[in-house]
Amino acid sequence: METLHVARENGVVTITLDRPAKKNAINGAMWDELLATFREVADSSDDRVVVITGGSGEFCSGADLTGGGNDRHQLAAMRHVGDVALALHRLPQPTIAKVRGVAVGAGCNLALGCDLVVAGDTARFSEIFAKRGLSIDFGGSWLLPRRVGLHKAKELAFFADIIDAVEAERIGLVNRVVADGDLDAFVDDWAQRLAAGPPIAVAMTKRLLDNSMQVTLEEALDDEGMSQTINFGTSDTPEAIMAFVEKRTPRFKGR
Repeated sequence: METLHVARENGVVTITLDRPAKKNAINGAMWDELLATFREVADSSDDRVVVITGGSGEFCSGADLTGGGNDRHQLAAMRHVGDVALALHRLPQPTIAKVRGVAVGAGCNLALGCDLVVAGDTARFSEIFAKRGLSIDFGGSWLLPRRVGLHKAKELAFFADIIDAVEAERIGLVNRVVADGDLDAFVDDWAQRLAAGPPIAVAMTKRLLDNSMQVTLEEALDDEGMSQTINFGTSDTPEAIMAFVEKRTPRFKGR
């Protein structure tokens, strides 16, 4: 690919943004490649976890506003951006954003679109759109209030300030902050633990939690019941029970 590196190991897919001269700003080619990659991973039973990160010490400086090879009409271009956000959201696999350096604008919302966000202690975040004369996009209007609450989301979006990793953790923007030197090992551990889990059950839990603010308690309970019924029809639930009885680690197959 022109703008991404995609590596697979032990069920973990690592997607690395690679436009170092632009601090991994997303141009037309990267939007296309992200969409294609997310859709490919969604259809793979071998891919258990997705890690999204940036190369050369930066996560992503947002959308490339200098042109970047995108020849779509603006409305069509934004719908394409929306398709990428939805493809990330619809991934059945758990996703982890591993953030070093800047994560601003669409780069910030790419991180927030992941299920888990782990930041190095030098990471910096901003919904920088207002400073560019723009309104929030790439799902930020939906993601941000769910992370930090409505009033804090408005503060971050209106003022477009850059916040450090410590503040990002304090307000709930990220799950964990670790020393930059420990970031790879920490995310690798989380990814391997998730990859060893039951894929079908984890995927359904992800969907249940994502839908939780849009359904009633009664609907949530019905959805939970259907999900558990599906789980008991797989080989993974009996395997987990047998592993517990035999005092061993279960071997989940995702079927």
